[in-house]
Formats: sequence, C-alpha cells, structure tokens
Amino acid sequence: MLEEAKRELGITDHVELGVMIETPAAAVTADLIAAEADFLSIGTNDLTQYVLAMDRGNPELAARIDALHPAVLRMISQTCQGAKVHGRWVGVCGGLASDVAATPILLGLGVTELSTTAAIAPEVKARVRDLDLAACQKLAAQALAQTSPQAVRGLVQAFGA
Repeated sequence: MLEEAKRELGITDHVELGVMIETPAAAVTADLIAAEADFLSIGTNDLTQYVLAMDRGNPELAARIDALHPAVLRMISQTCQGAKVHGRWVGVCGGLASDVAATPILLGLGVTELSTTAAIAPEVKARVRDLDLAACQKLAAQALAQTSPQAVRGLVQAFGA
C-alpha cells in the first residue's frame, strides 16, 4: 500500500514505515513486524489496557491500570528485542512516555525515543541527560523480575526518580 501511495503521489524517495505496537500480539511478533517496518512505536495506553485486560474506559478499573506493571514492561522489552534484531528503533508514546519515573526503565529496556506531552518534555529531557545507560539497563532487568507495579515504582524511587 505504501509503494502504491508513493507511485500515486509521484514520490521516489524512501518513506519510512512505522508500525504501532498496541496489542500483545504485536509485541510478541515485533521481530516479524520489524523485518518490514523502519521503526516501531509502542502505544502504551492501549498496550497496557490489553495486556492487563482492563478497560481504561471503565471508571472502576481505570484507576488500577498502571503501565509500570511487569507484564507491560515485558511486552515493551520483547518489542525492543524484536526491533533490535533488524536494527530498528523503538519509540514510546502514550502516558508512560510522559511518566518521568518510567524514563530510566524505558531507556534500559531499549526504547530510543519518547513522545511526551509538551508540558513534561523539558523534565524528561533533563532526566535523560542525567541517566547512565548501564544503570538504566540494570534497573530495567530488576523491574522485569518484580511482581507488581508498586514494586517497580519502589525500585524507581530507590534508583532516584
């Protein structure tokens, strides 16, 4: 479809094709998707909802949804690993990208771009500049071994977020 659209528009240059990773199925097949795409972008709001099987539109459940749940982090990790096989970069958008506490974990998992809200972007940029990648990778590995989002947030607090 992309090649057809390029022909119709008379575009001869390469146009990057990105794929949104918003379901567990997409996350676990990220290596296959990355073989065709130029980059992957993880939509954390939808991914979290589907991984945790909680409807974020349901007021009784919405407050319990936490993208720092280890299951969600494992999906992000698997996406980054799949993209890496093909040398693709991975971005994160959605609420988690704007959660400064998540920044070191996301970097440690292999995320290379964060699409934050405009209001929090300066704080996230400052946080990224102050982080050591090796320390972030260690933190991310520890986060993947936790059993709850509260435990992950406790690790981040101890890390200094």
